[in-house]
Amino acid sequence: MVLALLAACGSSPVRNAATYTVKRGDTLYSIAARHGLDYRDVARWNGIGRGYVIHPGQVLRLQARGGKASSSRTQATAKAPRAAAPKRAPIAKPIGPPVKWQWPVEGGTATLTTRPNGGQGLTIGGRAGQDIRSAGDGRVVYTGTGLLGYGQLVIIKHNDTYLSAYGHTQSVAVKEGDAVAAGQRIATMGNGPQGSPMLYFEIRINGEPGNPLSLLPQRR
Repeated sequence: MVLALLAACGSSPVRNAATYTVKRGDTLYSIAARHGLDYRDVARWNGIGRGYVIHPGQVLRLQARGGKASSSRTQATAKAPRAAAPKRAPIAKPIGPPVKWQWPVEGGTATLTTRPNGGQGLTIGGRAGQDIRSAGDGRVVYTGTGLLGYGQLVIIKHNDTYLSAYGHTQSVAVKEGDAVAAGQRIATMGNGPQGSPMLYFEIRINGEPGNPLSLLPQRR
């Protein structure tokens, strides 16, 4: 479900493509996100190992053989009665040990933000160049600018349940595959869409956007 994070993180995902040719700078994670798929499904359909290594020019299958995508979101859409109003699936119970969360930046006013796609996150003000730190132990699974509306983005996978995303960074101090510790400097704060320094921060639970304020410790 890492992938579901960025399917909802960015703008509307691309639909119905059967294949995709890898471009320079792509990652399996970002490709799957843009197409509304789970990156692990894409890896399985293409025989890609757990290192998830892909190469420019490689053609990836974006459907299971027979043309049946396994994305839960796609299946839910296909099965829903045409006249029924769309409903958000309930967030599954987290699996594994909880993450000991901490705030990604010191100070700054945090405002709960709801994006047009329904995702929730925090817009946190600060200073340009201010340190951004990992909100928990984990591994970097994405860095880049491939998702519209998030500027330069870093995504950290904490376990099979939780990911965190850090948008509108100015510079990035880690690379994909790096293990990071809670509190480790991963980036610096850049300017948001309005030109003011800010961090856009999300926590995803099984691919669904949770309210970060319900997980982060209360600020003193």
